[in-house]
Amino acid sequence: MRPLTILFAPESAYGPTNNCVGIGDVLRRRGHRVVFAAEASWKGRLAALGFEEDLVDLAPPPEQPQDAGQFWKDFIRDTAPEFRKPTIEQLGTWIKPVWEELISGARYCEPQLKKIIDRVRPDVIVEDNVVCFPALTTAGVPFVRIVSCNPLEVKGEHIPPPFSGYPADDRTGWAEFRAEYDRTHRDTWAAFNTWVTEQGARPLPDLEFIHEGDLNLYVCPEIADYTDARPLGPAWDRLDSSVRETDEEFALPAELADPPGGTDGSALIYFSLGSLGSADVDLMRRVIASLARTPHRYIVSKGPLHEEIELPPGMWGAEFLPQTRILPLVDLVITHGGNNTTTECFHFGKPMILLPLFWDQYDNAQRVAELGYGVRLDPYRFTDDQLHGALAKLLGDTELRATLAKASETIRARDGLRRAADLIERAAAG
Repeated sequence: MRPLTILFAPESAYGPTNNCVGIGDVLRRRGHRVVFAAEASWKGRLAALGFEEDLVDLAPPPEQPQDAGQFWKDFIRDTAPEFRKPTIEQLGTWIKPVWEELISGARYCEPQLKKIIDRVRPDVIVEDNVVCFPALTTAGVPFVRIVSCNPLEVKGEHIPPPFSGYPADDRTGWAEFRAEYDRTHRDTWAAFNTWVTEQGARPLPDLEFIHEGDLNLYVCPEIADYTDARPLGPAWDRLDSSVRETDEEFALPAELADPPGGTDGSALIYFSLGSLGSADVDLMRRVIASLARTPHRYIVSKGPLHEEIELPPGMWGAEFLPQTRILPLVDLVITHGGNNTTTECFHFGKPMILLPLFWDQYDNAQRVAELGYGVRLDPYRFTDDQLHGALAKLLGDTELRATLAKASETIRARDGLRRAADLIERAAAG
C-alpha cells in the first residue's frame, strides 16, 4: 500500500488519546504519515512518540501553559459532588453540562480544523470522540469513528440506556431514564444540529451528537458485548481490545517484590481511578485508607494531584504509570471502570473491583459485575467489609481466574490494535 496521510482527532482526555496513540503507532511503523489534531495542551507529548502535531484550541488559550487534558481534570474536580447522585439525577446537572462543554469546543475549533485539513491533506480522518466536528465529516475523505466508551453509546431498544449503569436483564427504569434524557437534552441537541447543518454537514440522528462514519470501530471484548441484543450494521467493527505498545518498560519496585513482613498470601493489586477520577483527592485517600487495612501490596496511580496523596507501607505509586506494563504483573485491578482500563483488564485476564464515577463508567461497572467478571461498589458509600470482601472473593475464585485467562488468550490473538490499523488502511483505499 502507498504511504497514507492519516489525521487523528481524539478527545482531550487520556483514554481516547491513548487509544489513538496505540493505533497510530502501528500505522506510523507501517510507513504512513500520522498527524494528530489534538487539543493544544498535548503539545510535545505526541511529537515525542513520533507523530506530527497540528494542534487546536477548544477555547481561548489560557494565560499559562496547561498540562495535557487539564481542562477536563479541573472540570471533574469541580463537579465531583454530582457523582454522588443517582445516574438519572446527573442527566441535567452533569451529563448535559459535559455535552455543552464539548459542543462549545467543537464550535470554537471548527475554523482551525478546516485549516488543518487544508494543510495536512489527509487520505482518511479518524475521530475518537463523542461529539461531531463538521470539518472532519465534510473534508471529502473517508471518515472513521472510534467509540472508545462502553458500546451502549450505540443505542438500541433492547439494551440499557447509556450513562445509566442499569442492568441488562431488568428493564425497570429504562423508559424513565430515556424520557429524562430527552427532556434534559432535546433543546441542546436541536441547537447543535442546526449549527452542524449550517457548517455543511448532514443532519445528526435524533438525540445523537455525532454521526456514524464510513467505518465505525468500537472497543469491547466479545464476552462483554451487547450484539446479541443490539446487532450492528456492516459499517461497524468490534475491536476486542486496543492496547497500546508505547508505554515504557516497568520494573516492580523492590519494596513490593515481597509481601510486607514476609506475610504469605499477599496479592499484588493495581489501583487507579484514571487521570480524571484521581483528581478527587478525598476519594483517593478514602480508598487508600481502606486498602491499607488489608495484607496486600498495591501499585497506585496517584494522578495529577499526586503530591497531595501519601501512601502507607505496602504501597508504591506515582503520578503517571505505564499501565499496560503493570497489568500483566498484578493479581487484581481496582478501577474507576473507564473503557480503556476495563478492556485492558480483559486483555490481560484480570478480575476487577469497579468504583464508577461518571459517564460510561457506570455502564462498564454494571456490565462486568452482571457477567460475573468483577464486583461493582459505590465509590462514596462502600464499607471496609464490602471492599475487603470483594478482594477476598475475587482473589480466591480460581474458576473465574481460569475463565479470564482463557478469554485473555482469545482477545490477544485477535490483536485489535493491528485489526484497527488494517481497517483504517482499507477505509482509506476506498
